[in-house]
Amino acid sequence: MGRDIAIATAHGTIDGWRADPPHGAPRGGIVVIQEIFGVNTHMRSVVERYAAEGYVALAPSLYDPVERNVELDYGEDGFARGRELASALGFDRAVQLVAAAALPLQAEGHKVAAIGFCWGGSVAFLANTRLGLPAVSYYGARTVPFLEGEQPLAPLLLHFGGDDGLIPATDIEAHRQRLPDAEIHVYEGAGHGFNRDVAPNHYHPPSAALAHRRTLAFLEKALS
Repeated sequence: MGRDIAIATAHGTIDGWRADPPHGAPRGGIVVIQEIFGVNTHMRSVVERYAAEGYVALAPSLYDPVERNVELDYGEDGFARGRELASALGFDRAVQLVAAAALPLQAEGHKVAAIGFCWGGSVAFLANTRLGLPAVSYYGARTVPFLEGEQPLAPLLLHFGGDDGLIPATDIEAHRQRLPDAEIHVYEGAGHGFNRDVAPNHYHPPSAALAHRRTLAFLEKALS
């Protein structure tokens, strides 16, 4: 069962949702990086799912320096507000907050990875290139501008939907060209947000299940 925690950062204290494994010693730590919709029901369930898999998982509320207690719906208004908040926060501050969230997990002796979704997928990529965290990016649509100047510092896994209208095939190919050592998977029939099981119009169960299995295999190797 997850719980609210406070995370000290250079930008003030922010909230987070943390869950610990129900049994046995943790297999590592995971910073779960939100979509643009905030640390909502879906993100909390992702945290708890990884805890059930044996990891200490924590989702920092990245919007807190801009606006606290943000949980947006998946309609057009929520999408537009999320874009505004992500822009106001900026990628640099987002990565700094991820570093602050990873710090207490590392202090507990855990090796730490980042897993991000949507906007958070691009933040996870930067947590790899700037912080050296092994990272998993689910449909990170804003990574292309960083491919020219940023290089991975740790293992990297990227999941893309083959029918994602926000990430064209040319963008996926750019990732392949610029990140030859990354593990990259494309899921045919899946669109943007295919892991989002609270939104039936986005959720693609077979792709979500396969991506999760691949993510667990990646984590086992990267955090061993």
